[in-house]
Amino acid sequence: MLPWLKAALAALSLLQLVSSRPPMSTSPKLKLSEITHRIQQLNSGVQVPCNDTRVAQVAFTDRKLSEQELLCQAATALTSITRCRKDYEPLIINLQSLHGDTSCSLSDENEIYLRNFLPELGNFTQGMYRHLAALAAP
Repeated sequence: MLPWLKAALAALSLLQLVSSRPPMSTSPKLKLSEITHRIQQLNSGVQVPCNDTRVAQVAFTDRKLSEQELLCQAATALTSITRCRKDYEPLIINLQSLHGDTSCSLSDENEIYLRNFLPELGNFTQGMYRHLAALAAP
């Protein structure tokens, strides 16, 4: 009985360890959905955290830039936030994982308030999500 109990306890511990770890690779579609959801959460409050913070403007409608470049620029813009960093950390992490190793440059010549930046980012990620969904549909 003792070996059976040890095996059951080991299996339970292993199951707990595996279930407590985040999945190693999350689909881009899921990450885009998480970004959009997080932006909606931030916008649904009384006030966007640090809404008066200015960040570099990203030209999401510039067709000369790849989606990876635009995601990189968005992550770079949000990385500049020092106050309220914890509120934007999930967005930054997901954006960085989506653009991969793409390196980008972002001019801070044109700045935008965070309260205006977030809807633009949300529209862009929703568009990417819809594009991926359309590609996946038969």
